[in-house]
Amino acid sequence: QVHLEESGGGSVQAGGSLKLSCAHPPITKTYNCFSWFRQSPGQERRWVASIQVDEGAVRNPYYEHSVKGRFAISEDLTSNILSLQMNSLKPEDTAVYYCAYEPGAWVCAESSTYYPHWGQGTQVTVSS
Repeated sequence: QVHLEESGGGSVQAGGSLKLSCAHPPITKTYNCFSWFRQSPGQERRWVASIQVDEGAVRNPYYEHSVKGRFAISEDLTSNILSLQMNSLKPEDTAVYYCAYEPGAWVCAESSTYYPHWGQGTQVTVSS
């Protein structure tokens, strides 16, 4: 089991910003996918953004359409931290956010079922 440790959630007013972090062990696989998901009460866990780390290179960040242009996913291979910078936050962004890791992935999946490793979740609350 790969341990993922999240931090950075909190409460903010609409239009504000938050940065989430997900610390993980050094990567040992050639192909890897890191993603962020979120889950609101009564709803299924939904994909937010993904980034690939292949042969030591970070590439292909991509986003769910409602967060594109507002959120930025990044991976620092020196410190082994996945991040999600969230700007222009909206009340509908309120959810528990989870980081997820799929080792050996050639392509990042948008379905949570492909990810064997998860962080504990961190609450993000955006008030209007």
